[in-house]
Amino acid sequence: QVQLVESGGGLVQAGGSLRLSCAASGRTFSNYVMGWFRQAPRKEREFVASTTWRGITKYYADSVKGRFTISRDNAKNTVYLQMNSLKPEDTAVYYCAASLVISKDQGDFGSWGQGTQVTVSS
Repeated sequence: QVQLVESGGGLVQAGGSLRLSCAASGRTFSNYVMGWFRQAPRKEREFVASTTWRGITKYYADSVKGRFTISRDNAKNTVYLQMNSLKPEDTAVYYCAASLVISKDQGDFGSWGQGTQVTVSS
């Protein structure tokens, strides 16, 4: 499995931006589809975005489409989530995850980071 470490979370006002990073180690990063998920208080963890092996195809949850952008740099073994026009409802712990298949189902992601907190104030 690949080891994942997220960074970049924090407190931001509504309308602001944050960029999350997820550094991978342990396996060949480019072999993995990379995804971001989030879990808000008292809610189930949900899919946010994913990108295929070379970053050509990207998928987004409807709730973040047009505001969030996922990207990856295989030379740096890192995946990013640029979050713009943040809303209070984006407040959650954000997790990056790795999968060997294209999927939005968290059950298909076998490696997970520890999560990073994003808090958006109104």
